[in-house]
Amino acid sequence: MGILNGNPKDEPMHFGEIFSVWQASMLAKGTVSCYQAYLNHSGDNDLKKILEDLIDQAKQEIKECDTLLTENGIAPAPVLPERPPVKLEEIPVGARFTDPEIAAKIAADNSLGLVACSQIMGQSIRVDIGALFAKYHLSKATLGVRILEMIKEKGWLIPPPLQVKRPVEA
Repeated sequence: MGILNGNPKDEPMHFGEIFSVWQASMLAKGTVSCYQAYLNHSGDNDLKKILEDLIDQAKQEIKECDTLLTENGIAPAPVLPERPPVKLEEIPVGARFTDPEIAAKIAADNSLGLVACSQIMGQSIRVDIGALFAKYHLSKATLGVRILEMIKEKGWLIPPPLQVKRPVEA
């Protein structure tokens, strides 16, 4: 099998893996920046806790992806500056994101993250990279359940049209 046997960390990354890991790191860096701003806008304590957990998850992904890139001679994307904390009352009402808006956005982001992890897992030929993104997939699935439960509990869920009555066959 040549260069693709033995320890996966000794195997070269293919271009798809390189781009996917680099892109995942860059998206996680954007997530940290955006969700820090959302923390400033949020008034709900449950939402703040989930945002903090999402930020922690993104920081872990940045650390692991950047380490993987660096060990393989690839320069990771630059880290964005940390956002300073701001009191909710200091943000003008018309400029604030509402808690339901933030919840809907993080639910959508998390859903897209699940799909991205699945795609990277499928394209990877290095077992360690596939396993890394399987771990991220599991974390995102767990966070997704928490987000959905919170959105339902708070009454923030806007469901698509529901089929309440089924058509009767003639």
